[in-house]
Amino acid sequence: MDLYRRVELLLRIAVFFTFLGHGVVAVNGNPQWSIYLETLGLSKKLAMEMMLYIGILDIAVAVLTLLKPYKYVVLWAFVWAFSTALIRPISGESIWAFVERGSNWIVPLVLYLVLFKKKKTKKNSNFYKR
Repeated sequence: MDLYRRVELLLRIAVFFTFLGHGVVAVNGNPQWSIYLETLGLSKKLAMEMMLYIGILDIAVAVLTLLKPYKYVVLWAFVWAFSTALIRPISGESIWAFVERGSNWIVPLVLYLVLFKKKKTKKNSNFYKR
């Protein structure tokens, strides 16, 4: 396995663990996380109900990224992780709560770039084989 594939695999595993962990916590209904959804205007009750679906989606993203990393699922992982990190200072926490979660969104961003480069490289290499 070449270095490029190893790096991609490690990034996939990192996204898997991040989203699996957060998904399981959300499915179990972490009441501290309802504050972030309440900041967006949801009631506490609706926030707690939505957490189950958010958790299921996070787990699906984790599994898909590990088994077959679709480019747009990985892009979603970046957008979602960035948003959930950013909501912390928006809801009144320190900016350091966002900074601390940098790897949660930087890793899927890098994986997305790796997958995009991989697809582009394959396309160019097929072109040159003609």
